Amino acid sequence: MYGLWRPRVLGSWRIPASGPVILAGNHSHNLDGPMLIGTSPRPVHFLVKKEAFVGPLDPFLRGIGQLKVDRASADRAAITDALGVLERGGVLGIFPEGSRGEGDFASLRAGLAYFAVRSGAPIVPVAVLGTATRRGRMVRGLPPLRSRIDVVFGDAFEAGDGSGRRTRAALDEATVRIQKRLGAHLADARRLTGRHGHP
Repeated sequence: MYGLWRPRVLGSWRIPASGPVILAGNHSHNLDGPMLIGTSPRPVHFLVKKEAFVGPLDPFLRGIGQLKVDRASADRAAITDALGVLERGGVLGIFPEGSRGEGDFASLRAGLAYFAVRSGAPIVPVAVLGTATRRGRMVRGLPPLRSRIDVVFGDAFEAGDGSGRRTRAALDEATVRIQKRLGAHLADARRLTGRHGHP
């Protein structure tokens, strides 16, 4: 990531140095995941769609600790793998919007709330800005090489209400809480970096 682009990483000290953490990132480009993996001070394990595990990418993704998930069903094995990362005190990376979208956290899935409430792990919001602004001339699907990409980490917060409840209502409340925090962080990150438009 540092060889091809010029990432500017802000607030990485906000990621707890040890213990389970969930990184919740906005997702507007396929480069967002690799950019987070490449700039995080701790190894990050993402839930990656199973379609990506093909050819030479398969052993590579497994080798760097990424988790295969079947997005067409409730993939129980992937859920167990993700919870296992947190139980071992690792860092789980999630794009809570699910598939790539506007990158503005507008449509949040319940998955992030489930992992956060079930594990008790704090969530660190992270905004990746600059990956979807313009396309490069060399490779059309990627931002221009050596362009600046901002990775902004926010303050860790707890998603649950402290009761430990895992009911549907509790998860819905946690999802609303998470959406507010992630949306506020994205707005702060845009102000901080001067990127007021699209991610």
